[in-house]
Amino acid sequence: MLPLWPLFLMFGLTPLWWAAGVFYLGWPLLGVLLFALMATRGRVPLPPASAFWLVFLGLVVLSAIRLPSPAAMLTFGLRLAFYVTALIVCAYVYSAARERADATPVLAPLCGFWLGLVLLGWLGVLAPRLSMATPMELLLPGGVAGNPFIRDMVHLHTAEYNPRSLNPIYRPAAPFAYTNNYGSAYALTLPCVVAFVMLRGRGLFRALLLISLPLSLPPAFLTLNRGMFLSLGVGLAFLGVRATLRGNLRVAASMLGVTVLGGLVMLFIPITDMIDQRVSASDTNTDRMSLYLEVLRRVGESPLLGFGAPVTVDTVTAQAPIGTQGQLWMVLFSHGIPALVCFLGWFVAAFVICSKASSPAGQWLSVVPLIGLVQTPFYGLVNQNLTAAFFAAGFALALTGRERALTRWRLARPWRTGPTVVARARVVAAGGKS
Repeated sequence: MLPLWPLFLMFGLTPLWWAAGVFYLGWPLLGVLLFALMATRGRVPLPPASAFWLVFLGLVVLSAIRLPSPAAMLTFGLRLAFYVTALIVCAYVYSAARERADATPVLAPLCGFWLGLVLLGWLGVLAPRLSMATPMELLLPGGVAGNPFIRDMVHLHTAEYNPRSLNPIYRPAAPFAYTNNYGSAYALTLPCVVAFVMLRGRGLFRALLLISLPLSLPPAFLTLNRGMFLSLGVGLAFLGVRATLRGNLRVAASMLGVTVLGGLVMLFIPITDMIDQRVSASDTNTDRMSLYLEVLRRVGESPLLGFGAPVTVDTVTAQAPIGTQGQLWMVLFSHGIPALVCFLGWFVAAFVICSKASSPAGQWLSVVPLIGLVQTPFYGLVNQNLTAAFFAAGFALALTGRERALTRWRLARPWRTGPTVVARARVVAAGGKS
């Protein structure tokens, strides 16, 4: 049986990794640990839809021949490591959940990640100007630490704001380099917390998660992430429509509770006015659109393998490189059209399979791939958030498979009831014979 402590080490100690400056650079190394444990174990099944991701990884590797210079290999390798780590975590979680009679503890490390997110989010609210060098930043060679992409990953800061503004808007970011990543993580992990609470009937950890739900709203709302509100809104809307059509009162009640909490916070935090103020004081919409149009214009020059990585040019109004400001555009520009089809194909396939879940917890988890899909045009996911989405999907795929196995067992043997049914169904879900 695969142990859970490596997942707790990876996800549960997020504040520690952030303070040490290894939250980004150390993440793939923890993925190597998980891979080593699976390799030692042997015969670990790949989750459904993995074929999409394996082809995507192959196309990413091939696109390396399009890199503009050898110096770009460093950041290219780090992005590739995050892509590989996501699949490793998904396979690890999928296998760990399938082989346990009670799979609920497997979801706990991701909920620990959520608690770290809430804790550091409040640090961004209470100490928004906190910024300092980390041990990792001091240990890196000057040439590596001076890379803007790497420096953002290893330098500690709690919030994003405009230091030149007389009345700056502080947007929580920790443990991430950018506040958009915080909003993305919040939307992806919220359904997982609700699912855990539904699966676990009692306990101190469950009580802590329940307390964290309302506490999480102020820092999340203060990120002013429109993509977070949009993706979470789409996920909740799908969940609500499905619950209404199927008459699932428990899912509807839980969704209503989350919505009411959000509405209460908006009575005290003028989110709409703050977002309007921020947008009116910046050119973020214009800059993003100029980058998107440039990607569409240039993708025809290398439609199959892209350009290997985002590039900086002076032909757009934005200062950000072409191929950033959204995972969809990064994959399209860096790795080509076929890679984008495979990337999106995994999210679509995972969503379709997970949406077959019958339990309330499974239905909450099923919206995570949908939320991730909605975020791709707006947020970059080449970070821990991609791994979090794959973690949730791996657990949801295992849970859905178990539920469907249990349904088939009951239909085939309607005269059988009791604990034996559950035990037999678990064997079937793990690939055994009934």
